[in-house]
Amino acid sequence: MKSLKVILSFLVLFAINKVSAQQVSKVELQATGLTCSMCSQATEKSIRSLSYVGDVQPDLNKNVFVITFKKDAEVNFDDLSKKVIDAGFSVGKLDATIDFDNAKVDSKGQTVVNGKVYRFVNAKDKTLSGPTKVTVIDKNFVSNGTFKQKSKELKLDTYATGTSVINGKKTRVYHLSI
Repeated sequence: MKSLKVILSFLVLFAINKVSAQQVSKVELQATGLTCSMCSQATEKSIRSLSYVGDVQPDLNKNVFVITFKKDAEVNFDDLSKKVIDAGFSVGKLDATIDFDNAKVDSKGQTVVNGKVYRFVNAKDKTLSGPTKVTVIDKNFVSNGTFKQKSKELKLDTYATGTSVINGKKTRVYHLSI
């Protein structure tokens, strides 16, 4: 009986480690409105102020910032967008590489990973494993024109608001495209 408890304890710890291993490893963030290297430097400095950011590599030709994160860090896409906005610019596109570990996407395209709710607009009834590049298509991550177009196409209440009530609690839902 005692050995069964020890085995179960190890299995629980293993499962917890597996869940925490699912994380955002890299983001390619395209900022709009940048006109000079000073704009880029201000945006880079703002992004670097986030505690979970490991490194930021700007590409001035494309106005793209390749952002990597500290190991096992909790990444918040909204915070990244806010830092770009705080610097005086906006996000034109955000591609993220998320390392999924058998994340099951339901028939509505929804999955929950580490407490974050992701709704895929082009992936349903599948399991995601390994590094997967996704594009965040929510408001503040695409142009206003693209957001309006996607709103008409998707016709989802969650897309318009970016939230849903789950288990009685207002929850942020990120809309993604693979």
